Amino acid sequence: MSTRTAAEERSAALGLMETFSRFVLRHKLFVAMLWLAVTAAGAFAVTKVSDRLVEDFAPAGSAARDANQAIDTTYRSGGDSSPTVPVIVLPPGKTVDDPAVRTALNNAFQTAATRLDARVASFATTGDRRFVSADGRTTFGFVYPRHPAGKPVDEGPDLSKPLTQIIQPSLPTGSTLRVTGMDLLSEGGGGEGVSVLTETLVGGVGALLVLAFVFGSFLAFVPLLIAVVSILGSFLAVYGLTEIGEVNFLVQFVVALIGLGVAVDYSLLLVTRWREERAHGHDGEEAVHRAMATAGRSVVFSGVAVSIGLIVMVVLPVPFLRSIAYGGIIIPSVSVLATLTLLPIILATAGPRLDWPRLRKDSHASRAWAAWTRGVIRFRVPAALGATVLLVALALGGTNIHLGEAGSGALAKSGPAYEGVGALKSAGITSGVLTPVDVLVPSGSGPESVAARLADVQGVRTAVAPSGEAWRQGGSALLSVIPVDEGGTNAGHDTVRRIRDAVPSGSHVGGEAASDIDFIGQVYGVFPWMLGLIALLTFVLLARAFRSLVLPLKAVVLNLLSLAAVIGSVTLIWQEGHGSDAIWGVPATGAIGAFIPCLIFAFLYGLSMDYEVFILARIREEYERTGSTREAIVEGLGRTGRLVTSAALILCLAFASMAAAPMTEVKMFATGLGLGILLDATIIRGILVPALISMFGDWNWWLPAWAARILRVAPSSAATSSPTPPELVRVPDPTGT
Repeated sequence: MSTRTAAEERSAALGLMETFSRFVLRHKLFVAMLWLAVTAAGAFAVTKVSDRLVEDFAPAGSAARDANQAIDTTYRSGGDSSPTVPVIVLPPGKTVDDPAVRTALNNAFQTAATRLDARVASFATTGDRRFVSADGRTTFGFVYPRHPAGKPVDEGPDLSKPLTQIIQPSLPTGSTLRVTGMDLLSEGGGGEGVSVLTETLVGGVGALLVLAFVFGSFLAFVPLLIAVVSILGSFLAVYGLTEIGEVNFLVQFVVALIGLGVAVDYSLLLVTRWREERAHGHDGEEAVHRAMATAGRSVVFSGVAVSIGLIVMVVLPVPFLRSIAYGGIIIPSVSVLATLTLLPIILATAGPRLDWPRLRKDSHASRAWAAWTRGVIRFRVPAALGATVLLVALALGGTNIHLGEAGSGALAKSGPAYEGVGALKSAGITSGVLTPVDVLVPSGSGPESVAARLADVQGVRTAVAPSGEAWRQGGSALLSVIPVDEGGTNAGHDTVRRIRDAVPSGSHVGGEAASDIDFIGQVYGVFPWMLGLIALLTFVLLARAFRSLVLPLKAVVLNLLSLAAVIGSVTLIWQEGHGSDAIWGVPATGAIGAFIPCLIFAFLYGLSMDYEVFILARIREEYERTGSTREAIVEGLGRTGRLVTSAALILCLAFASMAAAPMTEVKMFATGLGLGILLDATIIRGILVPALISMFGDWNWWLPAWAARILRVAPSSAATSSPTPPELVRVPDPTGT
């Protein structure tokens, strides 16, 4: 059990950070050269790493993953790869029942199969009338291009032009051909987008403008320099990860843009405190040591908090989430190292010269934020109630969330692929035909009889078991089950479940809908337990840092409420379409990507904890100095309000840049993170935190002896707390800002 007093613990904390700070400054040349080497190597890695990233999203060991791998291995196509769908509309007076038309269609699809090395299915090749509209004039087919044996599948190759060249000449005069499919619709809906480098540069320019406003000097460039070093260093580490195992392609977006925000945040915190120490008369390396002793510990603590939020993805049974989690842990780790080693060297050697023309001073707390905080404290009850009602209202928007693939209506809004879907619907054919389900049946199962049974399953339009080597291999047979509803919808998921129940033993049911079902079951089935683990770890970390039971409990509850509000907002914006069409030109998706909520939670939980640390640490410091909760709140927000707002704005700009990515799922992810940061910096930290701390009063500092023994820190209470002795004023708290 620890017998040290709070003052002794703070003194020990000072000694540790001062020792580290002095070590760094004694070895300036070595540290600077080391970071130069890391940056150069990272610049090389960033040009190579994208070729090593993968796009596999399925949970390991799931039935859908096994099915898709078996289908791909045996038939070199299909599984979780959507088919290309030619849609043919015959001229008036012509139908598929015309022998000449049917022969022409059969020849066209067989030619496509040969030239494109694809497996095909259509009315002409199967004789199934469900490939045709009721009037006989509109028909569609499936084309699955096969990749070379031993090589990975080429995701969604654009077959529009070759299929048009092959099929169109065979059709009767006056016929129209539109080539569509979920991949083509997705490309048409998202466009080409911009590169990760462009997104990062756009975010960097926005960050520079904010930093120029904050510092009013050339110091604005310093956090960006740290961000560049941190991002390149992180890419170098990710490059190393690709040598060990698979890393998902989303990591490059996460590293570039979250890395930009986090690195700038940490640098902003340390530089701001360094300027404050200089304003109080501390020059040279002494100002650096004092800033490191307070803000430096906050940086370490914030990095740990961000990493804790990502633990949830490390322990989940999904490889792609683990790879993103590892990449995400790298970001704050490298940013913390750069901030605590390279930044002190820059401040000690060039900081005073860069702090010019110094249009802003840091000797006093912000008057605007101090005035705002006094107003919140004065009206703390209505302020807390109003903010809580707003967050709860947003959170309720997520009660009808549906996890799955975006619908075809949310993708392309023009072009041949869009017109193809329109032709299907005009002919009375539902868009569910765009998401057929592949079923692999073992030898001896009688594929024709299985197809007939599956065709009678509720929600199935038809099921076919084509003959030929493209559909029969090694005694197995591949069936195509065409649903009425798209696979990403609730009805589509129900149909896939019924298909699974109806197939014979030993069969495999593949497709993206099946993958989503397994993902949701495996990930969100254990998610409440992971949520509890994260909340517990965060509570213990905060309780040790602030020597309080009330403050960490408040922080965890507010974080969870904020996250619920974000998920509700994303549901309203994307699934329901209240904003996605107006802002991005994407109609309501009808669903949220299955992995989006857990990704938002993992990253946002840690990022928002940064601001909690920044604010509460300074409030605790001021309480130790004055003994007054009210004055601690006013001075703490006055000192950190502008810092938190600026840091949040930089992150929001980074996420806004990320939202320019072509993939709708990345846009959803960026929207969630941006909204989360915005809500956290305004509603949570600007209103609820000061209002609740004011309402709790002296209970904020309550840490009974029994809890202190468990946490191995000195106990704390309003009765035992007193203004810090003069000799310890400069070391206010283990995580002070």
